[in-house]
Amino acid sequence: MSALLTYKAIGLMSGTSLDGLDIVYCSLNFNERWTFEIHRARTISYDDAWKEKLRSAHTMSGAELTRLHTDLGILHGHWVKDFMDAQHVMVDFIASHGHTVFHQPENGMTLQIGSPAHIVAQTGVEVIADFRSTDVALGGQGAPLVPVGDVHLFSDYAACLNLGGIANVTVKNGSELSAFDITVCNMALNYYAERLGLMYDRNGDVARSGVVHAELLQALNALSFFYQSPPKSLGKEFWLSECLPVLEGVSLSESDSLRTFTEHIAIQIGQSLSGYNPDEVLVTGGGAHNQFLIERIAAHTQHRVVVPDNLIVDYKEALIFAFLGALRKSGHPNALRAITGASRDSLSGAVYSAR
Repeated sequence: MSALLTYKAIGLMSGTSLDGLDIVYCSLNFNERWTFEIHRARTISYDDAWKEKLRSAHTMSGAELTRLHTDLGILHGHWVKDFMDAQHVMVDFIASHGHTVFHQPENGMTLQIGSPAHIVAQTGVEVIADFRSTDVALGGQGAPLVPVGDVHLFSDYAACLNLGGIANVTVKNGSELSAFDITVCNMALNYYAERLGLMYDRNGDVARSGVVHAELLQALNALSFFYQSPPKSLGKEFWLSECLPVLEGVSLSESDSLRTFTEHIAIQIGQSLSGYNPDEVLVTGGGAHNQFLIERIAAHTQHRVVVPDNLIVDYKEALIFAFLGALRKSGHPNALRAITGASRDSLSGAVYSAR
């Protein structure tokens, strides 16, 4: 890549933790290396009705899921249009991750909803979406995709840990790159917080008040996924079919469940990093605000845990999907076989023209 490139873009991320839609307006520039600047960012929360729809999407009929796909695209389009109008923003494209309903790469399928065509119709801006399907069709995991951005936009760090609905990590060891999903994270922690009437466990205070259940912790850490070698990825299915039955098999208070699962997350992260030697680990995603979780991660790794400013913590994923859109626009691979296990690198993302 030699030409100078500049894009103004919006990146959209709707995560499995159901926090809401992250919207980032940014500049992406290439001049020997990629750089970025976040100009504006906002998270718009889903109300309870939308949370329930998205939470139950995997149980819907084909017609119901298609309706939800359309309605979510219209909703996201309205939100982005309002954001653009309020900020007086004009962009080259919108890159939308969508909201994952199914992720089963072993069956050749992954589905992210939130109709890109309807986002185009609402905003009048070209949309790039569906970033995972091509990689899955090529035999890859279709995830994680964020490591491509870690390599180019956060190259100062040898390890980048994302604590979203699912925890994943990117580690650079010389010319070698390893990236994979580690375990369920905020998807589980928010589940138990919501049972207490909380949106989330602020600072991990409820978990901190609980007690680790040793047998439950051992059962969680014994799940077969944790003994698989990368490339590997997770979806909501792992939480519902593997983790939740183990957790619900023991009668515990929400605080003890949160404490035990927090310890599980920290242990798995520590074990995932144990074979690597980065001096620092950059930690982003909603879980980076969970002070107790950060403390437990630090206790299980010898690496220095670095939490950046809130703009990067909260909007790194949306930023990177904007970056994946920039790679798609410039004709350079944005899904790497070294990460996903696909048969080749690919130029992923379907383009929905505004013309």
